[in-house]
Amino acid sequence: MKILVLNGSPKRENSDTLHITRAFLEGMQAASPQDIHIIDVIDKHIEYCTGCFACKRNGGTCIHDDDMQDILNEILESDLLLFSFPLYCYGMPAPLKALLDRTMPLSSMAMRKVGDRYEHVGQADFSRLRYMMICGCGFPNSQHNFEPAIAQFKQCFPRNHTIITIPESPMFNAPEAAVVTEPRLVLVKQAGSQYAQSGEIDGELLHEIGSPMIPEDQYAAIVNGGM
Repeated sequence: MKILVLNGSPKRENSDTLHITRAFLEGMQAASPQDIHIIDVIDKHIEYCTGCFACKRNGGTCIHDDDMQDILNEILESDLLLFSFPLYCYGMPAPLKALLDRTMPLSSMAMRKVGDRYEHVGQADFSRLRYMMICGCGFPNSQHNFEPAIAQFKQCFPRNHTIITIPESPMFNAPEAAVVTEPRLVLVKQAGSQYAQSGEIDGELLHEIGSPMIPEDQYAAIVNGGM
């Protein structure tokens, strides 16, 4: 499988969330060989979308001459598009959102009704693409934190999507927290192996991965004590 990982964290390799993503990819690799390319989005020259719709009218050519065309080409050659990012203001970090906005050349102005919603007709065939969101946050639980990002991801990719969210993610960059983070990463690797073999992850496993690693009040006390 050809996997394109869009690392949305401005921290690049030091991203808390990327620890989770790497474990997932290791699980996939253990199940079967994978072709993986990780892009640190912060290092790419990606202009903001102006909403001019030129790309939708002229066969997909954007008015901006930057790194986005190469990224679009790689997206179209991939089997899995994996968005890895920390939660920023209940959504994606700005560089990754700018990239997502610039995927407009993949669709045309024409619309069609699919179920209860309208979608733009694609200018290329990317029906084989699968989509994954791996997102970590610094809060001690998942409730009332990830919902906006999840809703946006599902709206953008209504089919063939898988979502993994993990609270307390700064602990993955804390060596003293290894006693709780390492067992969690083992579960993430298990999820990666499942996904590589079946294209799905067991719901109970997803729930366990997304649960707090230590009690919420204990985590909050540690964070507040380190301020």
